[in-house]
This record gives sequence, C-alpha cells and structure tokens, in this order.
Amino acid sequence: MTWLNQLDPTWQFLLFSALKVGVAVVALLTLVAYTVILERRLAACIQDRIGPNRVGPLGLLQPLADGVKSFLKEDFVPGHVRKIYFWLAPALIMIPALLTLAVIPFGSRLGSQPLVIADLNVGILYTFGIVSLGVYGIVLAGYAANSKYPFLGGIRSTAQMISYEIAMGLAVIPVFMLAGDLNLSRIIDYQSHGLFSWLAFKLPVSFVLFGITAFAETNRTPFDMPEAENELAGGYNVEYGSMKFAMFFMAEYANMIAVSAMIVTLFLGGWTLPWFGLDRPAANLWVGLLQVGIFLGKVAAWVSFMIWTRWMLPRFRYDQLMKLGWERLIPVALANIVGIAVWLWMKS
Repeated sequence: MTWLNQLDPTWQFLLFSALKVGVAVVALLTLVAYTVILERRLAACIQDRIGPNRVGPLGLLQPLADGVKSFLKEDFVPGHVRKIYFWLAPALIMIPALLTLAVIPFGSRLGSQPLVIADLNVGILYTFGIVSLGVYGIVLAGYAANSKYPFLGGIRSTAQMISYEIAMGLAVIPVFMLAGDLNLSRIIDYQSHGLFSWLAFKLPVSFVLFGITAFAETNRTPFDMPEAENELAGGYNVEYGSMKFAMFFMAEYANMIAVSAMIVTLFLGGWTLPWFGLDRPAANLWVGLLQVGIFLGKVAAWVSFMIWTRWMLPRFRYDQLMKLGWERLIPVALANIVGIAVWLWMKS
C-alpha cells in the first residue's frame, strides 16, 4: 500500500472514487439478480409452491440462466414503433437508480475513505432531482411503442409519479427540519445516539408517508397501474423483448433497492446499530465491513417487505389511487410539517 500513500491526494481521491463507483454498480446489479430470486421464492411460499430450484444449488443460478436467455433471444423491433425513442427508453429508465446510489452512505468508512461516492451537502435535493427523471423512461417507452396499451401505461405513470412525488417530498421536509441538514451522512450521524434517535420513531408519520409513496414511485403493487397486466397487458413494455425488456425488468428492482436504501438512510439509522459501538465511525477494517453488512441487511428487510406487500394486497382502482395521493397523503403531509414546525418552535 506504500505506492498508494505516495500518490498525489487528487489521484488518490480519483482512484478510490472510481473503485467505489465500480463496487457500487457491481453490487447493485448483483442485488438486482438476487432480489428477483427473493421475489420468486416469497411468491412461491405465499402461494404454497416451491419456486426456482433447478438451476444451480437451491436455484441460486436462476438469474444467470435468465440473463443468458435474454441475451440469446431475438432483438425484434416492430415496424410501427418510433425507433430512436424505442431504443432510448430502456437505457434511460435504468439511469436514475444508478445515480441515486452516488449519495447514499452505505457504511461509515474504511481506513480514511468515507463509504459514499459523493458526500453532497444537498444530498436529499439531489436524490429528488434524480428520482423525478425516472418517469421519462416510462413515458418515452409508452410514446415510442406507438400503440394504445403502452401509451395508456405511460400516461398513467406520468400522473401517478407526479402526484406521489409531491407527497414524498413533503414527507421528507420534517427530516431536515429536525436534523438541520440536507447531507445524508449527517442525517445518519443525527440518528446514531440510540435506537429511539432513528427518525422512524421520531417522525412516524413521515416514515409511513415516505414508505407508501415509495411503493407508488417504483410502480409496485398496489400502485402498479402503469403495467396492470390484466388491463393493459403489461402497459408501457408491451412491445419490448429480449434485453430491452430485461432492462425494464432490472430497472424496477434497481429502483426498489435505491428507494429502500433511501428509507434506511433517512429513517432507519443507515449503517448504524445502537449496540456494541456500531453507531460510531469504524475503528478498523472489520467494523467498517460489518457496518456495510448492517446497511445491506436493513435494505434487504425493506425490499422483502415490498415484495411481501405485492403478493398480499390487491391493486387500487385508478380513481382510488389518485384520490389517495391528492386527498389523503398530501393533506396529511402538510399537517405533519405544520405539527413538527409548531413543536420545534415550542421546544425552542
């Protein structure tokens, strides 16, 4: 490691940043593959089936088989589609999940290196700016297909995401009112003083609101109106096949992981545990790796909850979905902001 210490600090920063980006992307794609296995296993358990158990030990190589199958399928482009947009949409839909991970602190530090790619002072604002781009891939896919079912799915997605982004943004305002910072690392530091310093306990209304809107923003049941297989035959991705369809499929799970990481960071203490000194920056390599494991464990727990919800609840009717967003969640989120503001004023 002596040659690393001899490098110029700027080159050290660039080298470690590139390493963190590579590890984060590989980890995300691996988690996407095994989230699919987790979903299929949980669905099978709920429906009293076995689930994937043929490819590899316990079916653990099933994602590899699915990936090979997608690569080998014919990449057919229907003649009636708008071809440039048709090719652009699958790539565009994957980008927001990758960019969101840039500001998520997935650990405290390893040595002198903080385990976050970009420790921005406006991390929350950056995240919401990136998340709002996710709708463009779906809308573009619906427009590019030049077909009625994908178009309806794209329109539904636009209305749904715009509606629920408002409630999601309002749900987060009490977080930085209480923590006094937009930096995600410092929000985790604020929650590192015991279990009940986690914002899920201090701001339960914000936690519940953010959790509900997370389902809507990722198009997961009971908010999966843009796909709605029994109404729109799959919605915006009807005309896609091969790796293009796989990109939409992967993006859904990548977005689930990204939004779960945000929930863990904002409300569940991030990489901290209030026991055994795991709520402080790592003193050595093994503690640092353990804190990364804690963060990933919390993310896995929330992803499992999202999957369980899909197989236990029915889909909303579209008017019910919009009514919930505009007439229930937004007023409750506004009342929550006022209540927290009054409480902080009285406390001061």
